[in-house]
Amino acid sequence: MPSEIRSYIRSLGIDAYVVGGAVRDELLGLPHHDEDFVVPRVDQFELRSFLEPHGRVEDMDVHGQLVGVRFYPNDRAIRALAPAGIELTPPRAERSTGPGHQDFSIVSDPSITLDEDMARRDFTINAMARRLADDTLLDPFDGQTDLARRTIRTVTPTSFVEDPLRLVRALRFVSQLGFDVEGETRAQMHASASGLAHVSAERIGGGIKADGMGELSKLLLGPAPRKALLLARDTGVLAQIIPEFVPTIGYSLHSTRQPLPLEEHIFAVVQNAADAGSGLEVRLACLLHDLGKVEADARNESHALLGAQIALVVLARLRYPTDVQRRVARIVAGHAFKLDGTIDELRARRFLAEYGEAIAIDVIAHKHADLNAKPVSAPEHEALTKLACLVEQERSQPHRIGDLAVTGDDLLSIGFVEGPPLGRTLALLLDAVITDPSRNDRQWLLDRARVEAR
Repeated sequence: MPSEIRSYIRSLGIDAYVVGGAVRDELLGLPHHDEDFVVPRVDQFELRSFLEPHGRVEDMDVHGQLVGVRFYPNDRAIRALAPAGIELTPPRAERSTGPGHQDFSIVSDPSITLDEDMARRDFTINAMARRLADDTLLDPFDGQTDLARRTIRTVTPTSFVEDPLRLVRALRFVSQLGFDVEGETRAQMHASASGLAHVSAERIGGGIKADGMGELSKLLLGPAPRKALLLARDTGVLAQIIPEFVPTIGYSLHSTRQPLPLEEHIFAVVQNAADAGSGLEVRLACLLHDLGKVEADARNESHALLGAQIALVVLARLRYPTDVQRRVARIVAGHAFKLDGTIDELRARRFLAEYGEAIAIDVIAHKHADLNAKPVSAPEHEALTKLACLVEQERSQPHRIGDLAVTGDDLLSIGFVEGPPLGRTLALLLDAVITDPSRNDRQWLLDRARVEAR
């Protein structure tokens, strides 16, 4: 968030501190977009009263408990910089009252110190605050040292018990920052993994805003997901959030083409997708694509189709948006396509017709990630690269029913009636046009339709 926000808050005469991730990222030299502020020695009512002359103020609550305010300044320039509002809170302490994320009480009063507020935070690298008035850095748990060591360490031994979602957040930071989890914190993760059963699924997967951006998605979108997934496996976190992974752990395919244990192959594919800058749906497909392999091997079935069914179950359970579920399942179902035979323009058009443009591109991206995790031959890589280039080239050629120079109404006008024969004829016309795009001529297609109608 631009420094104008800090300058504005300071200009109001509020003795505020910017806290948490913004301080961490600033010390790491990383860009950040959100800044939260803590204002010591005030309560909820006093904070609200102080800000109301300067703009609209909304109470923020967590599970029915007031935790601070969201401030929308009258100053239009500042409001444009923070259209979702500026969050300011009094210092507070949280007390666990049970195993779930909602099972806690919030204590907030002017007597709570900033050190106590920092003590309720998850990791030392997030338990720092910078005072706006004089740029003083408050670091009661030596977060700067952990930043320098590139280490993730909990503030207290009960951090994961207080909020089990922090287990996945720790993994997310491993992926995003490339940090290591120190030994004691790692042991705490292993001991607390079962607590994830009490965390709402959307916070892990689909996101509380139903945008698909829960902690697992943020982990996958980081630059080092393989490192995080290996730790998730070793601490038991992975088995808790996706129990369908359990059969893959240590499973050997006894294949020179895929020599790694199955789960490690999967993690390598995810990492390759991250290195290629693939989007979330492709990375989710990489994570889930081989979860049906163990069962499919035992039943001699298609692991891709079984994997697509499993992917739908996993993503629905984690409350991912329906469009994400469907797209990922289609990528998984199509990921095992062969590269033998002739790779030419016709093959590319048929590929586009089978998958549609968006999924075709995603399936090819997945295939690149998959092949790069296997010791396959150069010709296979070359075939995939050629197919990818030709698919891009042929995207402008007709490959959908809607691309035809005739419509269903045109066929009705020459004697067809509504029903399956009409659909079959359109499909035959599309196949003819895919074979030879020059045939996408209204008169040619109507003549061909008449022949089919005889």
